[in-house]
Amino acid sequence: MTCAKCKTNPVIKLPNSEVSLCKSCFIHYFERKVRKTIRKYKMFNKGDKIGVAISGGKDSLSLLHVLNKLFSEREINLIAILIDEGIHGYRDASRKTAEDYCKKNNIELYIYTFEDEFGYTLDKALKKLKVNPCTICGIFRRYLLNKYSQKLNIKKLATGHNLDDEAQSILMNEFKSNIATSARLGPVTGLKKRKKFIQRIKPFYFLTEKEIMTYAYLNKLTDKFNDCPYTVDSFRNEVRDMLNKFDNKYPATKYSIIQSFLEVLPLLKKKYKNALVNSCDECGEVSSQKLCKACEYAELLKK
Repeated sequence: MTCAKCKTNPVIKLPNSEVSLCKSCFIHYFERKVRKTIRKYKMFNKGDKIGVAISGGKDSLSLLHVLNKLFSEREINLIAILIDEGIHGYRDASRKTAEDYCKKNNIELYIYTFEDEFGYTLDKALKKLKVNPCTICGIFRRYLLNKYSQKLNIKKLATGHNLDDEAQSILMNEFKSNIATSARLGPVTGLKKRKKFIQRIKPFYFLTEKEIMTYAYLNKLTDKFNDCPYTVDSFRNEVRDMLNKFDNKYPATKYSIIQSFLEVLPLLKKKYKNALVNSCDECGEVSSQKLCKACEYAELLKK
């Protein structure tokens, strides 16, 4: 077996394909796909200040690396934002990886923590509240990313969500009958522009987890591919395992889910575009209720 492009030794067989690529050809393929996704969905304009949500893991570091490599400061002004939840033995190591990468590549890095904002690390919060770890973590992370992206005058926030992540989210919303939530998914999130909501973009939307892991390894971005310890019993983890097994048995299942979803997404966005959205009475952030979920959990932690 040789590289389909240059006939040298391959490093990866592309998912759901008979095509194998060497290191150089794979990196070119990967970066070209990212650029194509950005252009197709008009993810940003020249001169935009783009925030990249990073954790120090393979997805976010690969995203930061690609954007920094492909686009000059004249095209986009990149800054990185890291949210430290306070997960002992897990976030410490990835935070150090992120700090080292940003320092080496002269990228501004801003770090915000659950403890500074809410008075509790995630570890300590879970000892006080009997809640799903992924639920409270996701709510607090999204809250901090949106709040500080506004303060940093960021135009859009890029995240490392990939094809696997999106397929999982689509199925999770189907299983829970959260169709209105699915309407906010897609390569560019949200139903319409809102003053206090920083739009998320997903340049890795059509790349698989396997491809990103290979890219991170080949570029020596990280040699650690650990999952968060709290995801072991999560609903997402069960959906991921189920989908992986199904995709192994019936190749291209994940791709089919994404392509089918993109066909109906315009209809979903049209249906839910006028959904009622308020501002939180406590913090002023976008919320569907008088009190946003972040403030709701913050109040419970104070009691």
